[in-house]
Amino acid sequence: MASDAEPLVLKSPTLRWIEHRLPIIGFGYQHLVAYQTPRNLNYWWNFGSLAGICLMIQIVTGIVLAMHYTPHVAHAFDSVEHIMRDVNWGWFLRYAHANGASMFFIVVYIHIFRGLYYGSYKPPRELLWMLGVVILLLMMATAFMGYVLPWGQMSFWGATVITNLFSAVPFFGEAIVTWLWGGFAVDNPTLNRFFSLHYLLPFVIVGVVFLHLVALHTHGSNNPVGIDLTKKDKIPFHPYYTIKDLFGLSVFFLFFGSFLFFAPNVLGHPDNYIPANPLVTPPHIVPEWYFLPFYAILRAITFDILFIPAKLGGVIAMFASIGVLFFLPWLDKSKVRSARFRPIYKIFFWLLVLDCFILGYVGANPPEGWLVPLGQVATFWYFAHFLIVLPLLSKLERPLPVPESLSTPVLGRGMAAAPAE
Repeated sequence: MASDAEPLVLKSPTLRWIEHRLPIIGFGYQHLVAYQTPRNLNYWWNFGSLAGICLMIQIVTGIVLAMHYTPHVAHAFDSVEHIMRDVNWGWFLRYAHANGASMFFIVVYIHIFRGLYYGSYKPPRELLWMLGVVILLLMMATAFMGYVLPWGQMSFWGATVITNLFSAVPFFGEAIVTWLWGGFAVDNPTLNRFFSLHYLLPFVIVGVVFLHLVALHTHGSNNPVGIDLTKKDKIPFHPYYTIKDLFGLSVFFLFFGSFLFFAPNVLGHPDNYIPANPLVTPPHIVPEWYFLPFYAILRAITFDILFIPAKLGGVIAMFASIGVLFFLPWLDKSKVRSARFRPIYKIFFWLLVLDCFILGYVGANPPEGWLVPLGQVATFWYFAHFLIVLPLLSKLERPLPVPESLSTPVLGRGMAAAPAE
């Protein structure tokens, strides 16, 4: 790993003895204290560490909740009510876990869009970006399975609708659905499988996050200017960014606490406080808010495409909306990373952000009237941004001059700006 950090000197003989046999102190010092970081990082870079905090909150609260939860269709709903009413601080743990999932997705989505804006997916950080997309996929799988566990109306019918999507897969679809259900309907085996996987996957996420951090520290963090840095452009991570991260964390907890203590159910669905009933279908089945853009893309395909039926086309489009992110480093070939120096790209970036909000709105409402063509247009634009706009901008856009050093944008003096290639 590339590092300009000063070597660790331990004065305690005991610590030196431990470090010689198990160098965990030096590892922590190198990556958490002396790790050389760009000196111009802004608060958008706080969301990486916030995502790690959210993951730890979910794991800790989830482990304690699992001690009181009963994964059986006859008892799951009642066990959640038992946690809320009878377990000491159970209401706090349950609301912290449920709202913590929303906070986790808010932080990760902002983290992703920051990467899109500042070009953090460009060489040599392609694998870093791809590992981040893997983390997003694992988060989605974990959140979906967790949403089923309360065994309310929206839990049951959400599981039924989403798992049934796999029946559109040619040849193997019905077998996949039967395997997911553990039978021929969403029932107790389904709940047991989802509970087991929901408990396991966060630890898989931890493993991928570790790889993500290894990839990050190999070539160092990107920066708002998007240029390669020299030693004079870097500072140690501690105390500069530990203090900055702690300030960001305090602001985040104010935001999190406002939901947790004053509006704990505002991000959920009221139907999930009704016990699951296979004989009563809710008037409008919707997933959690963080899945709504992808749900809108799924429903946007209402017509057959050549030999592909509409249902299969929707499933392909939904998974492709995430899969396209894996290829982003090769779709955007501009040598300039940061949108600060790409005025046309900056416009299309904000159009993409607006498009994602529109998809979320469409996904939250029944597919009726003018919302159907709006969802189709928004879906087309989402894919056009990555598959058409970015490759064209790579060839046609003329970026602004990029500084050779952080001295120019940070201190207002230093080397003259050089034209971008």
